Amino acid sequence: MSLRFDLAGFAREGSLGDHARIIALAERADALGYGGIWFNEFHFRGATNPYPHTLLLGAAILARTERLRFGTSILVLPLQHPLMLAEQVAQLDFQSGGRLDVGVGRGTDPGSFTALGLDLSAKERFSEALDIVIGALGGASVSADGPTWRFEEVAVGPPPVQRPHPPIYVAAVSPATMEIAVRRRLPILLSLEPNETRQLAPFSEALGGDLGPLRASSLSRYIVIDRDAGAAEEKLQALLARLNARKAERAAGKGEPPPLPRSRAEMLEGFAIAGTPEVCARQIEALTARTGVHSIRLFPSANGALPLAEAERTIDLFAQTVLPAFAGSAAPAPRVSTGAKP
Repeated sequence: MSLRFDLAGFAREGSLGDHARIIALAERADALGYGGIWFNEFHFRGATNPYPHTLLLGAAILARTERLRFGTSILVLPLQHPLMLAEQVAQLDFQSGGRLDVGVGRGTDPGSFTALGLDLSAKERFSEALDIVIGALGGASVSADGPTWRFEEVAVGPPPVQRPHPPIYVAAVSPATMEIAVRRRLPILLSLEPNETRQLAPFSEALGGDLGPLRASSLSRYIVIDRDAGAAEEKLQALLARLNARKAERAAGKGEPPPLPRSRAEMLEGFAIAGTPEVCARQIEALTARTGVHSIRLFPSANGALPLAEAERTIDLFAQTVLPAFAGSAAPAPRVSTGAKP
């Protein structure tokens, strides 16, 4: 079975960390055969956020790697002028020789909108911005007549290497955003917390018989692996305890009651790939058979819940023992139709 395995979840939890180490991690992922690495966009968090502008980090990583892809999860379209963003995307795709994946969304952080003097109604710019970005990356001049942006016959360049444009993924949870992804036959980024349960069924149903966007969509999973079954179980229990504690801390910070702790069974059912290499491979086969998705974003640091050194060991062991069982895991992102259905 040919699958794509990417890495995600780094530089998220309140620390600037070591930039050189992040670059080295990307270089290591490139050498080990991972398909890509993804980073999120969050703004105006001061010293707690090393990479507010994701494409700048992408330029650094793509310059130091040869075949690894770089993904944005996500670019918040309502915060930016779509022509400027399309130009940046086109340039980075050109610079990298076509190794860019573009995840886009409405945005979930009210602070970014507030800081820029925007109210949350600006999220409604998303569909308008997405149409402009896709049109601008298509190679011809693009025009727009509002309601937010108005311009005539603007050409964006350089021409992207990937045609008709770099793969675009939508962070689709709400029915409105899901409808946008389905209408354009774009794959979606399936979330981790909460997991994909709320996304898969409506997306698959709305697609009808066209399974291309579903297969090209990207699942998210924590990853825990050890050659020894007992050690793998200890790691899983430790991660589960940290995640439950983090959820309780966040709830307390909002003045909310603590959520029910997640159980080991729930963790294995819907959030983690965990066990020995053989067990992990079987879980992956079952997961892809159940969902139809052929791309998985692995979170070896669990969004900062685990030390980077432990994540690096996980990355190495998974590549040595599991990747070979899924030939073609490093293949470029599957292409799907991006034309809107009438």
